[in-house]
Amino acid sequence: MHLAPDILALLILVAFVAGAIDALAGGGGLLTIPALLAAGIPPVAALATNKLQSAIGTGSAFLTFWRAGHVDLRRFALPAAGAFVGAIAGAAAVQHVDPRFLAAFVPILLIAMAFYFLLAPPMSEIDRHARVGRIGLTAVVTVLGFYDGFFGPGTGSFLTTALVALGGLGLVRAIANTKFLNLATNVAALIAMIAGGKVLWVLGGAMAAANVLGNQAGAWIALRFGGKGVRPLLVAMSVILTVKLLADPANPLWAWLRA
Repeated sequence: MHLAPDILALLILVAFVAGAIDALAGGGGLLTIPALLAAGIPPVAALATNKLQSAIGTGSAFLTFWRAGHVDLRRFALPAAGAFVGAIAGAAAVQHVDPRFLAAFVPILLIAMAFYFLLAPPMSEIDRHARVGRIGLTAVVTVLGFYDGFFGPGTGSFLTTALVALGGLGLVRAIANTKFLNLATNVAALIAMIAGGKVLWVLGGAMAAANVLGNQAGAWIALRFGGKGVRPLLVAMSVILTVKLLADPANPLWAWLRA
């Protein structure tokens, strides 16, 4: 698919900004998916191309956090496997089912997440007692993996919230291990999209390079300044995502409220 140079440059810039946001709080898809759609990319191809650039960018952030010693591969290997399986199922389903009905439920989850971060006690960098065991956390992450493969926006924020609220992790370690889980969902969804022939490789590769730079910048900020500023960013991203989804008059939630 041919894109004008100015449109391509804009998409690359958006990918950089989205990468930085993803590394810190998740929600970068709020920027990249609408930008791809506005450029005239078909919806499923936009989701697939976004997965390519997001998977590569998330992988770079994961390596940065892992080298800094914040990722526990052994503890989160099973949840990552669940996330992988869930994302493959979601990405396979989205190629045959209209994902828009999920837009009715996501704003409710995002609002709940925003209230959690607003009202919860201040978060330290020290891990606390987990509220659910490994199997319970794996089940939650598997569902979020399906969501990421099927729809996507806000997955990183949801995963971070789950690791803080249920897994008992400090905020920076939650962000770091979210990159591990999110990498699993992105790779799984990407495999399913590649199998369906939906990825625009040249565009996705160019955006991936910018996304890597953005993720590296965001990861550096998180490691340098810790959780300071991340909590309000999580709240802001959840509110922005909610407004974006509810601004669509075709959102099924409005039809249900009018019924």
